[in-house]
Amino acid sequence: MIEHPAGGRDARAVPRRAALALMAAGLLAAPPRTAHAASSTMPMEDLPMTPRSSPARPRSRAALAYVGCRTTRARNARGDGIAVYRVPDDGSAWERIQLLDGLTNPSFLAFDHGRRMLYTVHGDAGEVSAFRVDAADGRLSFVNQASCRGRNPVHLVVDPSGRHLLVANHVTRDGFVSGLAVLALGPDGALGEVVDHVPISGRVGPHRVEQPFAKPHQVQFDPAGRFVAVPDKGLDLILSYRLDGEGKLHPAAERPAATREGEGPRHIAFHPSSPYAYVVNELSSTVMACRYEPGSGALRPIQELPALPDDFLGFSRAAEIEVSPDGRFVYATNRGHDSVAAFAVEPGSGRLRSVGWTGTQGETPRFFAQDPAGLHLFVANEDSDTIVRFTRDPGTGALSAGVTVARTGSPTCIVFSDRGLPAAPIWRPVPGGPPCRVAMRPARCRARCAAP
Repeated sequence: MIEHPAGGRDARAVPRRAALALMAAGLLAAPPRTAHAASSTMPMEDLPMTPRSSPARPRSRAALAYVGCRTTRARNARGDGIAVYRVPDDGSAWERIQLLDGLTNPSFLAFDHGRRMLYTVHGDAGEVSAFRVDAADGRLSFVNQASCRGRNPVHLVVDPSGRHLLVANHVTRDGFVSGLAVLALGPDGALGEVVDHVPISGRVGPHRVEQPFAKPHQVQFDPAGRFVAVPDKGLDLILSYRLDGEGKLHPAAERPAATREGEGPRHIAFHPSSPYAYVVNELSSTVMACRYEPGSGALRPIQELPALPDDFLGFSRAAEIEVSPDGRFVYATNRGHDSVAAFAVEPGSGRLRSVGWTGTQGETPRFFAQDPAGLHLFVANEDSDTIVRFTRDPGTGALSAGVTVARTGSPTCIVFSDRGLPAAPIWRPVPGGPPCRVAMRPARCRARCAAP
């Protein structure tokens, strides 16, 4: 069912079973689901169908936030599903405007490029789901669900053409091998069938518990949208693939970048305007700086720094990493030390210098996100059920004392939609071609692109 902030429930029941999606302020209502879209009758729970919307509210300059979470007892979770919040521009507490409950572990969310659709994985299961974003108020309605031909999908992303959804299946289990799946997307954004499936295998790392097999943890396009970087926690590698127009993945010609044994690379973040990328290693709690070769997709490690202070001797695992929109700072979270580590980027070399650590005012900061303007950093504290806002000093990279803006069960992902503000033009490297991922924020792009 769908619960609104006043406590009332939607009159229209939603067959519960699958997936959700997050964040976005849609633009135009998409046409009805096409015949080729995947069936929404998958083996999970009864899934939410299209909920009845409340009367459209007037557009405001407030952004919207979409929050994913974990929901199952196996994960000791307290989450209910995907929550949609209005984010006031005065910095006050978020206002929840929708809850899509009955979903199994909607733990990672991603928008399409027009922010008309929100997609979610179902962690520990084997499906992904699609939701339509209402153009008037940003609320979500279920579209369909499809198998991702794997187990425990942990990350997903829409390709630059908008025609395919890439998914990282994290574990080998139940006859499935960990790897990558590519699903077709219909003109209306509905999920289609799997058009490519790439099992991943190789020499695993030495950690007997965390590295029993390949464990791809992310699928991240580079800024030009040419290659997909895949940090693999089980193999201690960052793999690179090229996606062709038919949705087929091809390994890059260059050898994958390797970490030290047992480091467990988890996520990667690309610099917005320079050829650098930064990898957070979960098991060793380190950050690795790399030179990036956009022509070949190759990553060349150049430096590694601890994500923890040298006087911390307790248990901790690194989680998320992002580069600030201006490219001057890198941030990473630590689960255990419960902190955000900040690093300054050295112009010209891409090397990092530690700036310091800020406590997250909660437990297990699995995820964080920057707001669309890059002025604030929002941390999802999974085990203390809070989202905490930190103001970022653009000059020093330091974070202010945090303010709790939302309390929600087991949050694991946040995505933002900048509703009510003029949309940035979508520039294209080639007129009529796919959008440039960097130029979604043209001020960050130094390339010469063709304006629309």
